Amino acid sequence: MVGIVVASHSSRLAEGVVEVAKMMAPDVPIIAAGGMDDGSMGTSCRKIIGAVKKIYSDDGVALIADIGSSILTAEMAVEILKRSNLKIIDCPLAEGTFVAAVEAQLGKTLEEIELSAIRSRSIRKLA
Repeated sequence: MVGIVVASHSSRLAEGVVEVAKMMAPDVPIIAAGGMDDGSMGTSCRKIIGAVKKIYSDDGVALIADIGSSILTAEMAVEILKRSNLKIIDCPLAEGTFVAAVEAQLGKTLEEIELSAIRSRSIRKLA
């Protein structure tokens, strides 16, 4: 099953997104990698690498990050890890994670999950 790492500048934001995603997809390995190692705001490459290693399987890991430097930090982690089935997905943090979690719960591949999560950019909340 594809795992999901949620990387954010805020540990509370990452943990909250994971909390909701786990409610929607209880069997999916989802882990938060938010904030710096000392608990301050920021994104830690070490936290992202640790999270990926904890849940990595041959099915892969979707790495979803919030904004700015978290994307750069995620790219650095991917480069260091050199895992074939590890992708940063360009999607909204919350909606993309929720869609990815549900798709992973259904047994979709990393590529299928990526396409669905990218489509979450256009989810309308009001008619």
